[in-house]
Amino acid sequence: MKRVLLPTDFSDNAWNAIRYAMLFLKDEEITFYLLNTFTPTSYHMGYLVENPLPYRIDDISMKNSERDLEIIEHKIKEEFKNLRHRFIKLSAFNTLIGEIIKVVDHYHIDLIIMGTKGATGAKEIFIGTHTMYTIKKVNCPIIAVPSDYRFEEPKDILFPTDYNLSMDNTSLPLVKEICNKHLSRLHILNAYYGVALDSNQQKTKDNLDTYFKDTAHVFHIAEDMDVLEAVENFEKKYKVNLLVMVHNKHSFFENLLFKPVINQIAYHTNIPFLVIPSKERMQ
Repeated sequence: MKRVLLPTDFSDNAWNAIRYAMLFLKDEEITFYLLNTFTPTSYHMGYLVENPLPYRIDDISMKNSERDLEIIEHKIKEEFKNLRHRFIKLSAFNTLIGEIIKVVDHYHIDLIIMGTKGATGAKEIFIGTHTMYTIKKVNCPIIAVPSDYRFEEPKDILFPTDYNLSMDNTSLPLVKEICNKHLSRLHILNAYYGVALDSNQQKTKDNLDTYFKDTAHVFHIAEDMDVLEAVENFEKKYKVNLLVMVHNKHSFFENLLFKPVINQIAYHTNIPFLVIPSKERMQ
């Protein structure tokens, strides 16, 4: 049985991500962990950074968190009525990222699904601070669901890559599993701007071709443009339901996700995206 973590702050954005998870995984046996963290205003944030497990738990905040998680669970069961799904509710006085790291390790979480809207709701915020730092700090596959996104079967999946990835990546089977369960077509996209693939990159490309031999997949080359432009252009031309990225140690992923230039792509990338940690990050 797969174990999926659903962080929630009880916002509409968080509920939208939960709905996506219920539909995306509707045919699978899943244990969902509904997580809410709280940091009452009586505690200074500097204290929480230095003392992630404070001496006194705020009883009122804990009761409110537990009550609202009960409401969320009831709402899920009322709307979806899926006997394949079971739920475990977790309330914690902690920072969100700190608690996610603990929960992923303690419960052996297979996948995190969370919303992407930033706290300010500003258009220039692509994924929001919490989601960004979860991706950076947590070594677990994450599906980030944009605010207000309505579920669509991931029939066409875009996988931009520079082919600097390991075929031993333990999360790669998740991509194949998604493709097989949803009868998806995988678009493997490489941005070419004058530098040919080296021997290792070419070997990885060949290995991907073999690995996905029983899955519909197509290789694409975007000439004379960087990765950001390649993703933007592809999404303008084709209907894509899911974006997949590997979070490498080197600059490819960091450039794509965390530099200010991401604002250029934010207006065009309004689909869920799956981030899988590289083999090196998992070690």
